[in-house]
Amino acid sequence: MDALAARLRRLPPSCGPVRLIGVDGHAGSGKSTFTGRLATELGGAPVLHLDDIASHGELFDWTGRLLSQVIEPLRRGDTARYTPYDWRARSFGAPRPLPPAPVVLLEGVGAGREALRPHLAQLLWMELPREEAWARGRARDGAEQRAFWDGWIPAERRHFADDPSRPYAHLLVRQGVEGYEVLPGPAGTASSAHFLTQGDGPSAMC
Repeated sequence: MDALAARLRRLPPSCGPVRLIGVDGHAGSGKSTFTGRLATELGGAPVLHLDDIASHGELFDWTGRLLSQVIEPLRRGDTARYTPYDWRARSFGAPRPLPPAPVVLLEGVGAGREALRPHLAQLLWMELPREEAWARGRARDGAEQRAFWDGWIPAERRHFADDPSRPYAHLLVRQGVEGYEVLPGPAGTASSAHFLTQGDGPSAMC
């Protein structure tokens, strides 16, 4: 993923001194895994998971909290402090710092929502059909989370119907057997596809 990381580093700052990169897609589409690998390639770039911002009572109505706890401090060049949500305890925890690093990754369903796009240097969309993504997510979480998924899926449908992200994505990311394929998105200007491999050593273009 070194070429993608280099591309993101070259972007102009979008949120104060920060290049804020959004990684959006349906639940179960592989956002967390991809973002973790990208963060490593970026030298340990901070990652904010929107699962820490959302809650049972606010699956998607968390924009104000994210803006006040994260976006506004980063715009000032300050360390943000957000209160992560504990999905088992159903309560918010102690504040957690998020420094204004050169690149910060924002990962989760809704990372490309309209209210956040002005603060993003780039938006990536995990290109996996929603039914396939949801099936993967259900299989991953097991029977314990069946009731949660039964409520999540209609909520996600409503969210993307009202506030779609994919049409504004600069890049589309598809996971393959050996790596990721990165394609120009609807809002992108790239002229060709990139193929990113993953392995034990540094990733390379092929």
